[in-house]
Amino acid sequence: MREIGGYIEFERYRGEMLHGEGIKLDCGRSCLIYLISAKKIRKLLLPYFMCDSVIETCQRYKVACRFYNVGPDLRPGPVELEEDEYLYLTNYYGQLSQEEIKAYSAKYRRVIVDNAQAYFAPPLPGVDTIYTCRKFFGVPDGAVLFTDAAAAAEPEPSESYDQMTYLLGRFERTASEFYEMSVRNNKRFRNQPARKMSKLTENLLHSFDYAYIQKQREDNFRYLGERFAGINRLKLTLPPGPYAYPLMLKDASNIRKELIREKIYIPVLWPNVLSECDAGTVEYDLAMNILPLPCDQRYDQVQMEYIAEKVLALL
Repeated sequence: MREIGGYIEFERYRGEMLHGEGIKLDCGRSCLIYLISAKKIRKLLLPYFMCDSVIETCQRYKVACRFYNVGPDLRPGPVELEEDEYLYLTNYYGQLSQEEIKAYSAKYRRVIVDNAQAYFAPPLPGVDTIYTCRKFFGVPDGAVLFTDAAAAAEPEPSESYDQMTYLLGRFERTASEFYEMSVRNNKRFRNQPARKMSKLTENLLHSFDYAYIQKQREDNFRYLGERFAGINRLKLTLPPGPYAYPLMLKDASNIRKELIREKIYIPVLWPNVLSECDAGTVEYDLAMNILPLPCDQRYDQVQMEYIAEKVLALL
């Protein structure tokens, strides 16, 4: 019998969770670890344009890695799979359509779709697909995996009650005060086995108004797309519930620095690419010169207009 009475704990939510039917894990690394174990993956074809956490996971679990180039359209260049090799397909900024993913799956069969930047894109039947939660929602952990394979061992449980301070702190104060805590939370997932999503995060994911979140993100993305039409080097489509608006310029580094001074925080996604790829490569150009402008549910057209005016003034 669980405890009865006493003080009331955090509220339990009963709304519908988006992707609630998937395998709930604590981070994207755990999803990949699960797949490596369940499908006995020993060879993986990865894009050069990606974060180093996937590479580190492959090295740790003795998965041989080859690499392929990504084109300026954020799609894979020509690739050929070796025997028993899997294609790791990253859906950058949600720009891959469902039809494209279907085509890649039909052609290569052994495909892992990374939807870390496309949480609102629905999974396709029979296609291994990874989603991560922290890029889209204020939660301390969380990832969802869709696969038809079962791991040999049940993932370990996880807890996140002691990792909420940076989220609660930013709610009442400023992001800069709690930034280091956020960084530490990101690092805690390194070098650990696959773990389940924490009960706290799963509970929170049953509380969100997903329809509102998706619409707000799409409205904001659409507005920025109109303001930067003719300026953005990328040709974009409006994805469902976009992660960010990727504005690609010829020399974005100085604009990024100026925006940060204005307290508009624009990261360099995957800075490891800048040291791993030559300056003349497409991957280097994408990593250096894409400004992932925030367009999430915290903001409306007022903030989007503010961002657009600041960027245009700097240009």
